Amino acid sequence: MSFDKQQNDKTNRQIKLASRPAGEPKAENFDMATSDIPTPNDNEMLLRTVYLSLDPYMRGRMSDAKSYADPLDVGDVIMGGTVAQVVESNLDNFAVGDLVVANSGWQDYSVSDGEGVLKLDKDMPNPSYGLGVLGMPGFTGYMGLTDIGKPQSGETLVVAAATGPVGATVGQVGKLYGARTVGIAGGKEKCDFAVNELGFDICIDHKADDFAEQLEAACPKGIDIYYENVGGKVFDAVMPLLNAHARIPVCGLVSQYNATELPDGKDRLGVLMGNVLSRRLTIKGFIIFEEYGDHFPEFLKTMSKWVESDEVKTKEHLAEGLEQAPDAFVKMLNGDNFGKTVVKVSDVK
Repeated sequence: MSFDKQQNDKTNRQIKLASRPAGEPKAENFDMATSDIPTPNDNEMLLRTVYLSLDPYMRGRMSDAKSYADPLDVGDVIMGGTVAQVVESNLDNFAVGDLVVANSGWQDYSVSDGEGVLKLDKDMPNPSYGLGVLGMPGFTGYMGLTDIGKPQSGETLVVAAATGPVGATVGQVGKLYGARTVGIAGGKEKCDFAVNELGFDICIDHKADDFAEQLEAACPKGIDIYYENVGGKVFDAVMPLLNAHARIPVCGLVSQYNATELPDGKDRLGVLMGNVLSRRLTIKGFIIFEEYGDHFPEFLKTMSKWVESDEVKTKEHLAEGLEQAPDAFVKMLNGDNFGKTVVKVSDVK
C-alpha cells in the first residue's frame, strides 16, 4: 500500500484522506500529494517531521461517525503526532534546531504557532520515545492505571495488547506498584517478550483456541484491574473473572475500529450491566489530554527516571519513509506490529 518515495528538499509530501474507509483501510483511501514547503508568518515556526507516530485512534477520525473529536474531512492531511525539528522560527521560545513533539500530521513539513508543542532535550538518545513511552501512549497507560486502576500490592492486573506502547507501560508500572501482572498478546514471540523483557508474571496468547481457559487458569484469584484497549473476544474472556470492585480503565477498543456492523451473537449488554451492578465495577473511559493534560510534567519526570534506570523498557516497530505510513498503519490495526509503531521520515540535522 506504500507510495513511491519521490522526496526532495524543495517540496512537502502530504498523505491525505482520499475517501472514507469501509472496514479496513485500503490503498484507495489514501492519496500522496506534494506542495510547496510552507512559509511561517510572524509568531510561527516551520517544522520538519523526523518521526511520525501511528496510533489506533486515527482510524476513528477517518470515519464520519460522531465521536469525542471531529472527523477528518476528505482531502485533509491525515493527523498524527510527530517528533519534528525546527527549521525556521519566529517564536521566542523555539530556536532553529530544536526538537519538539507536535501534531504535524502525515507530511514532511508543517507550520505551528507553538500551541500544544512540547520541547525535547536536544541530547535525548532516542527522540522517538517522545511518541511512545515518554509521550501520549506512555502517558495514557500511566494515568489510566494509576488514577482509574488504582493498583494495590498483591492485586491481579490484566493488560490487553501487552507489548504495545500503552500495554507495556501499564504492565511495568503495575509491577512497580506490586501488582501481579497478566499480559495478553498475539503470538508466542510477543508473549515471551512480555515475560522475559517487560517483566510480566505471565502472558497469554489471545490467538490460542483455549485462550479463555488459559486466562482463567492464570487468574486463580480473579481480576482486580483490567486495562482495556482491545475489546472483543478478549473482554468476553475477562468479564466472568472480574472481582467485586474491579476497575476497568478504557482507552481504546482496537478490535472494533474496522467494524461496519455489530458482531454476530446474542446481545450481552444486559449481562455486562448486571455485572456492573452486582460486582460494583468501575468502568471509565478517558481521553488522555482532555482529562489529564495538566499531569503531563509530573508523568514525564517520573517516567523519564524509570526509563533511564531501565525499570521501564520499551520496544519500537519502525517503518522507514513517509510513503510507508499507510501500510504500517493497517498492519498496526491488525496487530502485525511489535511495539510502538513509528515511521522515520527524515534524519535529525
